[in-house]
Amino acid sequence: MATAGKVIRCRAAVAWAPGKPLSIEEVEVAPPKAGEVRIKIVATGICHTDDHTLKGSLSSVEFPVILGHEGAGIVESIGEGVTSVKPGDKVIPLAIPQCGECSFCRNPESNFCQKSHFSEPQNLLPDKTSRFSCKGKQIHHFVWVSTFAEYTVVPEYTVAKIDAAAPLDKVCLLGCGFSTGYGAAINTAKVKPGSTCAVFGLGGVGLSVVMGCKAAGASRIIGVDINKDKFATAKKLGATDCINPRDFQKPIQEVLTEMTGQGVDYSFEAIGHEDTMIAALASCNMSSGVCVMVGLLDSGSEISINPTLLLTGRTWKGTLLGGWKPRECIPKLVSGYLEKKFNSDLLITQTLPFAQVNEGFELLRAGKSIRTVLLF
Repeated sequence: MATAGKVIRCRAAVAWAPGKPLSIEEVEVAPPKAGEVRIKIVATGICHTDDHTLKGSLSSVEFPVILGHEGAGIVESIGEGVTSVKPGDKVIPLAIPQCGECSFCRNPESNFCQKSHFSEPQNLLPDKTSRFSCKGKQIHHFVWVSTFAEYTVVPEYTVAKIDAAAPLDKVCLLGCGFSTGYGAAINTAKVKPGSTCAVFGLGGVGLSVVMGCKAAGASRIIGVDINKDKFATAKKLGATDCINPRDFQKPIQEVLTEMTGQGVDYSFEAIGHEDTMIAALASCNMSSGVCVMVGLLDSGSEISINPTLLLTGRTWKGTLLGGWKPRECIPKLVSGYLEKKFNSDLLITQTLPFAQVNEGFELLRAGKSIRTVLLF
């Protein structure tokens, strides 16, 4: 391509400091080095994690930074040694890498990678330099993905090649939100047919959990949210009941236990609050219930629980990207989307031009969007 090996000047939404609106800037994107891929981003979703970060809630992120991690695009150029993708391929960049070499990647039970941002900072690429600059200043990467830019550079092991027929403005959600929620039910909880489930938080991830529970054959799926406007969509996607904790005088875990007799078989927390984490754990069956932590807590958060909640037999576990091994499984999920095995399009409530990124965040904060997709 004409741009291969050259610096590309393009638009990006730069977060100069926590708590400030994003600023649309012209940035320079350096060409990929060995083992790297430069991607032209076509579409990107706005995820709650981006908002968490923008507020300064994740201490590991350094500013100024280009956020965004739920995107899809086309390979523009590749660095030396890259073999899994070539220019022109449709791809989804991944917030969870899969190097394929570490002990976690070699473990069939794990989808975590020791190169993940939980193990090493991802504010810069692996060689500890940035490919972004703006107004003469270095701009940081975000979990090596940074999809709020027309072009981004990522390590090869954070790229999944997908079907050429995939509509990028729809399958971008599979880079984070949909895959995380759907997989939390299918892979992490391993929901059984005929079971009962409770889903705390009916945003993009929580609604994807609902879809996963339905696909797994759950007989009762109870959505829990303080925003009643989300109930109709939740029921359309498979929720059998929806309840608002503010409608009750007693703790929501007691309400759920009364509704189901002994508590639900599976509960999912897709919000990221300490109190709802504990409520979700307490709402599942005390003997055999499984609670899955899906939501992201602020940096430095700690949870204090009564150990009896676990002593009687409950299982409490977490999930990242829904337990999918990303480079292997995300392409298969895209194929499932094309085969109409699920309809993640129902999660997209707004599609906006990239320049309206701040408006997209306002819709998210106001509870008026499930997923806003930005188009370049």
